[in-house]
Amino acid sequence: MRQILITVMLLLTVVAIYASIVGGDGGMREQIRSSGTGMAGALSRVSP
Repeated sequence: MRQILITVMLLLTVVAIYASIVGGDGGMREQIRSSGTGMAGALSRVSP
């Protein structure tokens, strides 16, 4: 029973850390979106 509790607590910790890194303020998702916007702007200014 103790091992199951430790495993569940570890999984919850990993999920919380992942959520804060990816979805938090200034997280990876926001940085990827801003990079994509910048690249799209740069590509639209390129003349063929």
